[in-house]
Amino acid sequence: MRCFACDSEIPLGSGDRIGFRDSCDRCGADLHVCRNCLHHDPSAYNECREPNAERVGDRERANRCDYFAAGEQRGGDGGDRDQARQSLEALFKKG
Repeated sequence: MRCFACDSEIPLGSGDRIGFRDSCDRCGADLHVCRNCLHHDPSAYNECREPNAERVGDRERANRCDYFAAGEQRGGDGGDRDQARQSLEALFKKG
């Protein structure tokens, strides 16, 4: 997992979980936040792919969402989608 605020790597062992009050050792940002969650998707309804999750007002502050799962992407921000978009733009770029 990577911290959404400073992009530092947060080492998680097998079965490790991020607690509600955990923070980044490097920058002090909260870690149990939507932006670090696997389900976070700015293009989805409620910005979350988990249909049962309650709405969260500030996606960069700690919350008590029970569906939180540490994201593998940078800040849970859909990095794979951004890379795919760039690849498509390069493919169809007029030269």
